[in-house]
Amino acid sequence: MNTSPVSALPGRPDPDALVAQLQAEQKQAARGRLRIYFGSNAGVGKTYAMLAAAQRERQGGRSVLVGLVETHDRAETAQQLQGLELLPRRALAYQGRQLAEFDLDAALARAPDVLLLDELAHSNVAGSRHPKRWQDVRELLDAGISVWTTLNVQHLESLNDVVAGIVGIKVHETVPDQMFDEADEVVVVDIPPEELLRRLKSGKVYAPDQAERASHSFFRLGNLLALRELALRRTADRVDEDMRDYRRERAIGEVWPARERLLVAVAGRAGDDALVRQVARMVRRLDADWIVAYVDAPQRQHRPRSAQAALLRTLALAARLGAETVTLPGADVAQALVAFARERNASRLVLAQPPRPPWSPWRWWTASLPDRLARLHPDMEVLVLAGGQKSVRGELPLVSVEKAASLAWQGYLGATLACLAATLLAELLMRVFEPANVVMLFLLVVVLSALRWGRGPGAWAALLSVLCFDFFFVPPRDSFHVNDTQYLFTFSLMLGVALVCGQLMARLRHEARVAAERERRAGALARLARDLSAALTREQVVQIALGTVSGVFHAQAALMLADDSEALELAPGSLCVVDESIARWVMDHGRHAGQGTDTLPAAPARYVPLAAPVHMRGVLVLQLQQPGHLDVPEEQRLLEACASQVALALERLHFVAVAQQTQLAMEGERMRNTLLAAVSHDLRTPLTTILGAAEAAQRHAGKEGAAEMLAQIQHQAQAMRQLVENLLDMARLQQGGVHLRHEWLPLDEVVGSALRQMKTSLAGRTVSTDLPADLPLLKLDGLLMERVLVNLLDNAVKYTSPGTGLHIGACVEGAELRLGLRDQGPGLPAGLVAESLFEPFTRGQAESTVSGIGLGLALARRIVEAHGGRIKAMAAEPGPGTEFVIHLPVGEPPPMD
Repeated sequence: MNTSPVSALPGRPDPDALVAQLQAEQKQAARGRLRIYFGSNAGVGKTYAMLAAAQRERQGGRSVLVGLVETHDRAETAQQLQGLELLPRRALAYQGRQLAEFDLDAALARAPDVLLLDELAHSNVAGSRHPKRWQDVRELLDAGISVWTTLNVQHLESLNDVVAGIVGIKVHETVPDQMFDEADEVVVVDIPPEELLRRLKSGKVYAPDQAERASHSFFRLGNLLALRELALRRTADRVDEDMRDYRRERAIGEVWPARERLLVAVAGRAGDDALVRQVARMVRRLDADWIVAYVDAPQRQHRPRSAQAALLRTLALAARLGAETVTLPGADVAQALVAFARERNASRLVLAQPPRPPWSPWRWWTASLPDRLARLHPDMEVLVLAGGQKSVRGELPLVSVEKAASLAWQGYLGATLACLAATLLAELLMRVFEPANVVMLFLLVVVLSALRWGRGPGAWAALLSVLCFDFFFVPPRDSFHVNDTQYLFTFSLMLGVALVCGQLMARLRHEARVAAERERRAGALARLARDLSAALTREQVVQIALGTVSGVFHAQAALMLADDSEALELAPGSLCVVDESIARWVMDHGRHAGQGTDTLPAAPARYVPLAAPVHMRGVLVLQLQQPGHLDVPEEQRLLEACASQVALALERLHFVAVAQQTQLAMEGERMRNTLLAAVSHDLRTPLTTILGAAEAAQRHAGKEGAAEMLAQIQHQAQAMRQLVENLLDMARLQQGGVHLRHEWLPLDEVVGSALRQMKTSLAGRTVSTDLPADLPLLKLDGLLMERVLVNLLDNAVKYTSPGTGLHIGACVEGAELRLGLRDQGPGLPAGLVAESLFEPFTRGQAESTVSGIGLGLALARRIVEAHGGRIKAMAAEPGPGTEFVIHLPVGEPPPMD
């Protein structure tokens, strides 16, 4: 029999892929649909085509709302707005002026079938929820609203540098390619460039003065042809992606046997943005995954802040274009890249290698990075793209051994002062030691300089140490002239050893710093996980989360937790001010907001969703002391990991509470079933007897035996009444506790009342009592204590043979009164724990034919304990039999007249 999986059969779709596709379709069904009217340039008629289609939709009965449309004073476009409902714009203050912007909240509240929103790449006014309009569109789509919008090819992020190279103008308003690729429909609006130029001259695109300037700059025929080709090619790429999706969905055969993964190496150069955009276009054609990596090598640790900021912008750009970003620690760039490529199974490595200057002395002494990568990983394909753009100031070339460094002047000054101090100290030591021994002092200075300030000051300290040693201590002194040529070898060796030691110490310093950072992040996450695993209450989770997160990120933290109705409430102990509207948005959408994000970036705090696998548990709020702290990708991942740990802890507590409630419900259901089964059995037996005796008594009324039948009716009715009373008493005790009506009573009255109540059941038995006359009065609830004795007597009657005797005795033992009831029955069953007899629905013999549901002794213990006493069962001494002993406190009765 063939047991191979279905996915292995030719022509059959992969079941896992079908499940993933079904889940994606369900998620997509709840979203709105995005239609983009795409063109090569302004003036081709995108807005006009969108409004014309909207008119047709309105006539078809769908609700169409114009969120924002820019007509640019074009009469034909403005005429298409007639009959369409316009959404009032929102007024925002900006630099002393009132600007009219798109009202996102009003559009969400209206929830039309179709919303028209022109110019997808538009930048919103500061103070809006999102800095970009495409982010507004994404929120509208998540809310289930279909959006129609317009876009020009020059605004696509991956083509930004290409367009800048064609037209000579840098376009700053861009849209991620992912937004374009995820659109449900792309409608290409195209006209020949000659027709566009005629429209421009006739004033149908811009006003006459603007059209004249545009025709000499942007609207040149060559520019229009190139932009038209870009738009058509980009649309063709999207059609090709749709075709590949169609083939995969219907298992028509994979285009490639395995999905490719590209690793892109960046170094913080000005050309890295162009590299990232070029690779983004490449992976779109290849349908591949890609990772952008930066190696934090020791030689790069002293980059200027401008280079660090440029690197962070490059990584953020890569993330927007759909790449995974990572920073790799490592002493050697090539080895770190190769190790990571093998770990992630990257098939290609892409990097930009600027040409080395012909005057560089390292051109002939060191291997280039691509050569070293090819030697270390010959199976991996290395793509080298020309890095012709000029590097930013202070930038370091991407090679495995880098000799030039830009360091702060404080490091060089410190190394210089250290060498001068060593020279003064050596002058004193020369009176005792030989010059060869003094050399070690200068080597120590070099090592300490490299360890303190890095490799640049370390190399400077090495050179300066050789010069100082030569000038001050080598004959002839106070001169760089050397009489003995052996000192030249000493100088060379000293310089070489100093440089090697300095480089090693600089590398050690870098690796120690990287290890310390990684240990800090790993230790913080481990401590948080350990502490949260031991938390038993929500208050403990809040205290641990706020304390840990505040310390790790140097911020004031707050927690907004969701209750069962998903309402957010501020957790006690929160340290920063929280905007509830932002927190509500983050809770609803499950995305970051606030400082450093694309949603309300002007907010003073960062809002992080606490997303658990099953449900959203709340929002973590951070008000950072250093706003740029979370720009580092590793810190962002650490924050997400901490938020995930907190969310998991909250979800664990929630499900623990659910489990406890479920356990209680199951236990209650079990007790209810037991009770119903027992009651149905024990009520049916006396009822059957009562009904039979009553019928017989009716037939034999006035005859012999009628009195006996009536006695049976009375006996069974009393048994049923006692059973019902036990049930009612236990129900009252379980529901509202025991409420005692204390009175000072003599014990013999309570015992006598119980014996009178059990007179019928005790018929034929001998009951002996030993109640001394000097027994003190007891503060009791007479009715409840009588119920205890009745249940004990009933239990003795049921489990002993007819005719056996019972004994009731009492005595004072210290501050307690001991009351015992002893029978002459078979005693406790072997192996039975006496304490278990007092549990509800527990019986001494599981298979006993004796009627009862096991509530009598449980009720007795509850009543005795409510009186401050205790009850226990034991074997009778002397045996056989069982004895139940009650201990009650003896109080001080009030004085009697």
